[in-house]
Amino acid sequence: MDEFKELIANRHQYARDWKARTGGKVLGYFCTYVPEELAYAAGVLPVRILGSHEPQDVTERHIYGMYCPFCRDCLAQGLLGRYEYVDGVAMANTCIHIRQAFESWHTHVTSAYGYHINMPAKVHSPFAKTFLTGELGHFKRSLEDWTGKEITDQALDEAIETYNTNRQLLRRIYESRKEDNPAVGGAEAMEMVVSSQFTDKREHNRLLEEALKGLSQRPRKGEGGIRLILIGSEDDDTEVLRLTESMGATVVVDDHCTGTRYFWNDVLPEKDRLAAVADCYLAKPPCPEKDLEKRRRWPHILQLAQDYRVQGALFIQQKFCDPHEFDIPPLIDLFREKLDIPSLFLESDVTIPVGQFQTRIEAFLEMLRMEELV
Repeated sequence: MDEFKELIANRHQYARDWKARTGGKVLGYFCTYVPEELAYAAGVLPVRILGSHEPQDVTERHIYGMYCPFCRDCLAQGLLGRYEYVDGVAMANTCIHIRQAFESWHTHVTSAYGYHINMPAKVHSPFAKTFLTGELGHFKRSLEDWTGKEITDQALDEAIETYNTNRQLLRRIYESRKEDNPAVGGAEAMEMVVSSQFTDKREHNRLLEEALKGLSQRPRKGEGGIRLILIGSEDDDTEVLRLTESMGATVVVDDHCTGTRYFWNDVLPEKDRLAAVADCYLAKPPCPEKDLEKRRRWPHILQLAQDYRVQGALFIQQKFCDPHEFDIPPLIDLFREKLDIPSLFLESDVTIPVGQFQTRIEAFLEMLRMEELV
């Protein structure tokens, strides 16, 4: 398990080494709605742009202070030169905060190549697949012009197979977390998912296969404790999870873009490969920004809670994240009304207020233990 943690800690050096070893280009992407398979088929390494969770003061001239700390932290990493190895950037149409971070990055950091994919806002629309398939055709031709390499059907098939394998392996890891006392904790599971977002998927698949082989022999740490689901906006900081699990709880499942939403469904075979990729990204568990009109997100989350037998819901929202601010209150009500599951809401900034969170999480877990005794 330590290898996944090390990949995260050394992700910039990993990408530099990959470039030196392969001579390929690196594409930084800002949202998990970017179809990485197309870039991978062109011999490009997709690397998700993430923050460092460290205070910074370089984004004030570029982005509003009332935008979420995640987008400001991501942009800061580019302005500080920590992604100097990135050759181009891409994003799929999402919230205005990340969109502004992308535009500023493309203008002031990596201007050689930038591509904005017009991802439909209404992913449930009957016209969404046709529209997105056309958009992916434009993206494919743009990648070919940028790299000088044709993206053949064979290359795309191989990329889809590699990415589907990664998704399937991660789902096997999460399936094991349904056990009474899972061998993989919430922080470790998140490290597996996050590390896959900037590692060559073939290499990451080998690591996941090795990890799965050893799960049955892995010693368990005491009892499983209170079972929690983690829900919220982007959340790649494992500090809160480690804190929570150190107090006698286990985060057995999650719903956020550095967790299950990233790998939950595969690209299913179609004659038109781009249509198949479009269908996968439209059908994935939606974030609140995409879950418009027909609500598919709430029933999915409630089903996760039932499948993983959770006893409490932990909501962690990036400060000023408007889509989640509208989404979380009704979800908290649904957990209580439909499943009789209590919730704890925490709001995060660039850095985590560990002391405040510890006190609130301790009180929440104590309440859950008392309810078990009633």
